[in-house]
Formats: sequence, C-alpha cells, structure tokens
Amino acid sequence: MNTYNLSDVYKDFFEESLTSNEARVIEDDFKEEDIDNLPITDESKELLKKTILYMKKYSEDKDSLYLNFNFLIQTDNRETKEKLEKLLESAIGKYNYVGSKNSLKLSFYEMDDLDEVKKSIDSNSIIILKDIKGLELKESVYQKRFFHMLEEIVLEKKSVFVEGTKKEIDYFFEADEELRGTAFPFVLEELELDVQDVYQEILNSVDKEGKYDDKFKLEILDYITETYGKREEDYPTYRDKICRELLLNNKVPKLNEKKSIDEIFSALNELVGLEKVKKTLHELVDYMNLQEKNKDLKLNSVNLHMVFLGNPGTGKTTVARLIVDILYNLGYIKQNKLIEVSVKDLVAEYVGQTAPKTMSVIERALGGILFIDEAYALASKGNQSTYNDEAIATLIKAMEDYRDNLVVIFAGYTKEMQDFLDSNSGIVSRIGYTFEFDDYTEDELVKIFEGMMKKAGFEVEEAAYNKLRKIIQDNKDMENFGNARFIRNIYEKSIVKHAANTKDKKQKKVLKTITEEDISIENLVMK
Repeated sequence: MNTYNLSDVYKDFFEESLTSNEARVIEDDFKEEDIDNLPITDESKELLKKTILYMKKYSEDKDSLYLNFNFLIQTDNRETKEKLEKLLESAIGKYNYVGSKNSLKLSFYEMDDLDEVKKSIDSNSIIILKDIKGLELKESVYQKRFFHMLEEIVLEKKSVFVEGTKKEIDYFFEADEELRGTAFPFVLEELELDVQDVYQEILNSVDKEGKYDDKFKLEILDYITETYGKREEDYPTYRDKICRELLLNNKVPKLNEKKSIDEIFSALNELVGLEKVKKTLHELVDYMNLQEKNKDLKLNSVNLHMVFLGNPGTGKTTVARLIVDILYNLGYIKQNKLIEVSVKDLVAEYVGQTAPKTMSVIERALGGILFIDEAYALASKGNQSTYNDEAIATLIKAMEDYRDNLVVIFAGYTKEMQDFLDSNSGIVSRIGYTFEFDDYTEDELVKIFEGMMKKAGFEVEEAAYNKLRKIIQDNKDMENFGNARFIRNIYEKSIVKHAANTKDKKQKKVLKTITEEDISIENLVMK
C-alpha cells in the first residue's frame, strides 16, 4: 500500500479548484450533510469536497496513491465538531477508504493506560482525539509515549482527527511540530460568526411567526452586540441561553451590570434569618472597601476561599449564589458564575482519572466560584481513600495556584464538615472565611412559608398557620430536619391539596385563600 507523500499529489490535486462537474457530484452524494452551509471557512469547505472526491476516485482506482486523511478540526463549537465528524465518517464509510468505519473517541481526561488505549485503537479505523488540553496534566514520560504511539498510528490505514481551538492545537503539537507538519496537513477551521449572523439565527429560532416588534428586536441585537465578543462559553451554549430566556420568559437576558453596595445587599437582607451570615458578609465587604479606598494601608490580601457549615435547608446554596453577585460587582471575581458540584463530579472510578476529572471542574469554574456541596464526602474512607485524596490534593494546589482567579466554597452539615476539616490541615490552612448557618427558628420557618404563599398570590388563614406551627414543633427535633427545604415541601403539597379542595369552587376569594384543611404533609418523607 502506498502511503501519503503530499509532495506528489498536493499541488496537482488539492491546490486546484474543483470543476463544477466535480462539485455537483459531491453535492449530490452528500445532500443531507449540506456541506455549503457548514459553519466553516470557504477554504475548509473546498478542502472537504476535495477530500471526499479523492476518496471516491481511490475507491474506483485502487492503484492510485493512498493518502492518510488526518484532520485538525479547529473549533470549540460542539455542534460543528459533531457535523464534521459525521460527514467525514460518512464519506470514509461510503467509499470504504480505511479498514473499517468503526470510530473511537478518546478524551485526555480519561486516557491513562496507554497500552489499553493502543488495543482500542487497533480495532478502530477512525480515531478522534478530544479534550486535548488534558495532555498538559500528564507527566512528561506519558506525553513522550503518547506521541511515539501517534507517530505509528498516522502511518496505518486509519484517519485521526484532533479537535480543539487553534490555541489548544498549537500547544498540543509543541512537543512534536515535525509530526504536525508531515501527518496533519488538512485543517478544517470554524467560521467565526459575526453579530448579524448570530442575531439572525436566534431570531429565526424564536420568532418564526414574526411577532416581535422592532423595539424588542433592537433589544435583542443590542444584547448580542454587547455580549457576543466577551462570552466565555462556546457559541451553542451562548445561543441556547438567549433562546431559552426569550422563549420561557419573553425577555432579553440582563447584562451583567455593576450594582451599588446597597443593591448588592438588598437580596441578602430580604432573606429570613441568617443573622450570623449577614454580619460576616457585611464585615468582609467593609474590609474589601477599606482596601480599595486606601491603597497606602498595609493590609493582607483577602483570602476568599470559604467553608459553609449548616444543617440541610439552612440557605447555604442560596447564599453562595448571592456571594457570586457580591464578589463580581466588587471586582474580586471576573465572571458572575457559580459552578455547583458534588463529590461524584470530582472523584473518578479508576486510578489516575480523578486528578484530570477534578481539574476539568476547576477549569470550568475559573474566573468565578466553585461550590462543593456535601464536601465532607471527600474524607478518606475505605477503598475510595486514594481517589478522594487525589481530588483533595488537586483542589488544594488549585486554591493556591489560582488564588486570584478562583474562589472555592466547601459546604456541608456542621458535624460532618467539622470532622472533615479537623482531619485535613491542607484545606483548613487555605480557608479565609467560615460561615455558620444556624437552624431556623419556628417563627422564621413560618415567615418563610408566608413569603412563599404571598409570592404565589395566596392569603393564609390564621388557623392554617397554627396547624403549620404544630407540624414544625412535632418534627423540628428529628434527625436531618430539612429547615427551609421542609417548609418548601409542605408549601408545595399544600398547594396541591388546596387545588383538590377547591376544584368545585369558583369564588376568587376561596380560590386564593389557604385554609387549615389545605395544610398537608401527605406522603412527605419525615426522616
């Protein structure tokens, strides 16, 4: 079998334009894939068509030179990746260009045992390398072994696709630029949409009937103009977020405008209870403001990594979301985002996979806040101890390395978290603030219930409140009492019961009044 020697065929085949006849053949064979409307550059479309045509001609004349079609797919758009993968796999399969049309996707966050990886590769003909920035997390010996393996693979009758942004791909091949030049001459590059393209795609998705007036359309365009070039997420995520807001709430998403200190704290102060938390937050903000107002003062830099201690339903996640807003508006984090995870999102099942998995979560949170709920589950235990220790070590290093670009909040039940912290000096030494979330009092729980009902437009009779108080008194001392979560469950079940009790009623006063008979704990889990 003749293998690739581009000097023989590149100029006389790949640098010549397709004839109209050749283009029509490809378009007819791949109508469903609609190559001309793929979001890639015109040069990339031409290259795709030439590649497919070459495969077709090779299938008709086996004596022609076989080329290894290994592609660099330069994009962070998951939809574009999927379309290009599907199209190339379809062409390879249609013309039986490689040994089989079996494909294998490999992520560098999951690839650990290279011997096992090689066995998997041997039984597949299309190899897709994704999450290539994960290679940075591997040791130098691993990286050398991997590129040695890749050098062998690209000479076999297979197609290798390397996916990532231009920056990621450039970094990936720093270790072997020669391999890139000889084995990966084919580059498919995403076409960067402009603001008008994005606006039209979003408008076509959400306003097919043309109901939006010119003023509302201008609001959409203004939002896209302001945010598109500054987005952190990939394009499909950005687009879908806007479409979801328009379809569900019939409004344009709000810009992340800076707020005053009073505005920042208004939502916090409206929360029932949490007096200790509010006090600590006010003190933290006062300290930050002092630093900002007088640069001559020799104050320690603020360590914003935090621990939240409290029983279920005491407002830990709610406050974390408000802290994001506070720190963003004060300029201490770059993005107004909170990444909420649990231990299962950090710890993997097999040796060597936990550090990359944890690092992937950390990278998503950079610029904002990483909130780890029920973090006490990271405590070492049994066979899982090695993996948990690996996650903790990765977190500790990131808390130090990305100190100015990441805030980590460990949250969980008071006793379990205290035991966990007592056993882990590495995390404790990096914590700047500890927030204690007290259980709500009976009056506070009733007030939370009242607020939920008022927000929904209901009035509540005094007898209904009395019944609620009795339920709280009977259950407040049970283990793992849910606090506000417990109240929300009663609220939801009471609304359902009220709907059943008033199904034959029509009077507005009756329909909007919650009575003693409506207060329900039916099927409520009480432990």
